[in-house]
Amino acid sequence: LVGWEMERFGVHLWLAPALNLQRDIRCGRNFEYFSEDPLISGKMAAAITRGVQRHPGCGVTIKHFAANNQERNRYGSNSQVSERALRELYLRGFGVCVRESAPAAVMSSYNLLNGIHTSQRRDLLQQILRCEFGFGGIIMTDWVIPGMSGSGKYGEPDRGAVAAAGGDLFMPGSRGDQKALLKALKRKKLTRLQLRVNATRVLRTARRLTGERAE
Repeated sequence: LVGWEMERFGVHLWLAPALNLQRDIRCGRNFEYFSEDPLISGKMAAAITRGVQRHPGCGVTIKHFAANNQERNRYGSNSQVSERALRELYLRGFGVCVRESAPAAVMSSYNLLNGIHTSQRRDLLQQILRCEFGFGGIIMTDWVIPGMSGSGKYGEPDRGAVAAAGGDLFMPGSRGDQKALLKALKRKKLTRLQLRVNATRVLRTARRLTGERAE
């Protein structure tokens, strides 16, 4: 049904499904999530992904990657997670979904993971998501709005660091983001090669979803 509706309205990329775990009854987005169990969550997200992406030009964005299981202060929370818990719980469902259905996109989460914004963690985005899980689509941030981080204890993600970590899209995107990337390039905090890799992934995904030939 979602794929049919996307075709009808000319939508190419759906910002769903969300498959974070239902860890607390107070979480305001539990209605979007599937289960307390990471295997069930991964299987459900994979099934939905396959269903939607059967429709030509339609892709999904699985989210929020990763360890984003509360709504309160999720802009500025710092999830302290052990390696074992991260692997067995918070990453497992994403791994299942990526391997079984190849979603078009993944959205990183607002929260920090062990002191670092998830969107800035190359170990998370490149080594685990791409190298281990085999993800080949685009990675985007959640919607970063200036001033949304509340108290500002951790601040907003650094645009250059996000790109350097392998993040392809900084959403919703602004002229300020472009200037920040150019500054990161000038200061050699971001390589031109990495920026080209990110841009290439965006271009290939856009062409694939719109039916244009990717060269």
